[in-house]
Amino acid sequence: MKTNIGYLLSDSGRLLRRTFDERVRSLGLTAVQARLLLSLEKFPDNNQAFYAERIEVEPITLTRIVDRLEEAGWIERLADPGDRRARLLHLTDKSREIVEPLRTIVDGLVADLSEGLSADEQRVLANLLERVSANLSAERELKEVANG
Repeated sequence: MKTNIGYLLSDSGRLLRRTFDERVRSLGLTAVQARLLLSLEKFPDNNQAFYAERIEVEPITLTRIVDRLEEAGWIERLADPGDRRARLLHLTDKSREIVEPLRTIVDGLVADLSEGLSADEQRVLANLLERVSANLSAERELKEVANG
């Protein structure tokens, strides 16, 4: 019987998302809130449209998430000097306190998912997954170009 790589990737992604969600709940966050905070740390000074695409939510959904996180004092919206209509999102000092525990959760999750893999196997897996992502990104870009 042939191994279905697509199924394995999909199922692994599902389990990874579920485990991440369970772990970040201990910090009082939803998975999507945690992903936004981590994205803000990694890719600062972008507008809401950037983050909506990055964390794969609709812009209106992101607006609601940002509203809640802003009310809690964890992020702030600042005017975009290049576009009067847009707002740039920033972490606040308060949110930086939670980003560190989030990083610890991510590191622990990576350690758990790579348990039993040698350093060489981890490098090979990372390289293969990067190539899979590049293949899928190239396909998406071709479709976008074809559709105008």
